[in-house]
Amino acid sequence: MEYIQFSLRFALVHTGAYFIAGLLAYRISRDLYHGKTRLLDFLKDMSNELENDRVSKWVLPLQLLRGFLLSMVLYPIMGLLGELSYIHRIIFLAGLMFVYTDFASAIPFPHNIEGFIYFKERYLKKSVFWKLEFEMIIFSLIFGLVSGWILFL
Repeated sequence: MEYIQFSLRFALVHTGAYFIAGLLAYRISRDLYHGKTRLLDFLKDMSNELENDRVSKWVLPLQLLRGFLLSMVLYPIMGLLGELSYIHRIIFLAGLMFVYTDFASAIPFPHNIEGFIYFKERYLKKSVFWKLEFEMIIFSLIFGLVSGWILFL
């Protein structure tokens, strides 16, 4: 039961941080996702009603699933994490999200190591990099701050 509670909390914190960071970053990153001239034209066009509806339908359940799956990897070290101070948990959990799920991810994107290796130059723009990094830094900080507290009540 302890593992299921941990995973449910983790999934909720992950999904909440994901949405909050996305909403905060959207004001500066709208041009990545909207219109025919969007900077990330390999992604769905959020100005297209059908594509936007599909994203809207799947984003919540799949982010909850993603959070649940991410939590399972931490089962072997749950006890150790619980023994850390709050500040050390924040650093660990925020760092984990930033490094493993983003910057060092094996999936190429314009702001990570794999993207730098495999993407065409037209996608490797400083403006795209910093917009995406801003969102991931906000996400990682929110996730670390909240999960460092909520997961170990």
